[in-house]
Amino acid sequence: MFEGRREFLFLYSVKDGNPNGDPLNANYPRYDEETQQVLASDVRIKRTIRDQLIREGEAVFIDGETKTLKKRFEELKSQFETKTGEETMKKCIDVRLFGVTFALNDEDEKSFAWTGPVQFKWARSLNKAKVDFVQGSGGFATKDGSENRTFRNEYKVPFAIMVTYAIANQNASRITEATDEDLTKMREALWNGTNNLITRSKTEHRSRLIIEIEYKPGFESHIGSLDEKVTIVKNDGSSFDDDEQLAIRNLKDFVVDLSEIVDSIRRIKDNVKNVKVFVDSGMNIKGLEDLDSKTLNFDISIEKR
Repeated sequence: MFEGRREFLFLYSVKDGNPNGDPLNANYPRYDEETQQVLASDVRIKRTIRDQLIREGEAVFIDGETKTLKKRFEELKSQFETKTGEETMKKCIDVRLFGVTFALNDEDEKSFAWTGPVQFKWARSLNKAKVDFVQGSGGFATKDGSENRTFRNEYKVPFAIMVTYAIANQNASRITEATDEDLTKMREALWNGTNNLITRSKTEHRSRLIIEIEYKPGFESHIGSLDEKVTIVKNDGSSFDDDEQLAIRNLKDFVVDLSEIVDSIRRIKDNVKNVKVFVDSGMNIKGLEDLDSKTLNFDISIEKR
């Protein structure tokens, strides 16, 4: 298990893509009509992480293939040469991180549910964004001998800078046995997995910023909702109006303001063990200059990618 609680802030950009289509609504991007924010579920984010972990050869429980729980369990038992459900599940990094509900309806196998140490919030766009409806012709005729082609319909978001937040709870890790190494692998899989979303609807998904705050062992609190403490402003520091937010199309159009997060870190600095920042070199950031290890008395690393 890991000893120190952690918080993660993750920003990524989407251009001419669909961050998270709703399969029950013609794959329309998940969207908050009141705030005009694009959404992506925590399930979508964890899938991005899990898919990258699979590419890297990590053992996972949910492998993305259509099969029953019993079949997957038997596959893993054979792979790991384990006997029980609990023993088998602890071999899977996604279970150690995100938890599991294990119920085989088998009297010989104990049912159990583990709350995952890592919990993600839904991602939201920092800017107001619109959804475009696009139509085009398909690749085939509607019937033999016809010159008429089929049509395709799709939705895309011109630009969104998405933000999500996660907390890693050291207490839950005592059950799943998640480790510091697991958390590092998760963080890197989040960054690399987002960049590896190379599909027609997600090619322009790009990781832009991760902030990881690790607290000292024994500290049972945290800042909380880091995603609500980050904003975007114009290059001159002024605020956007609604129409200006809708017109944002690239990283050069805005500055990410982390001032409130930095102020929050300063207020609880005695409980912080370290802060790690990973930032895309093309991002314009305000507030990072105030993260100074000499005055805050904990380790701070900032890596440009």
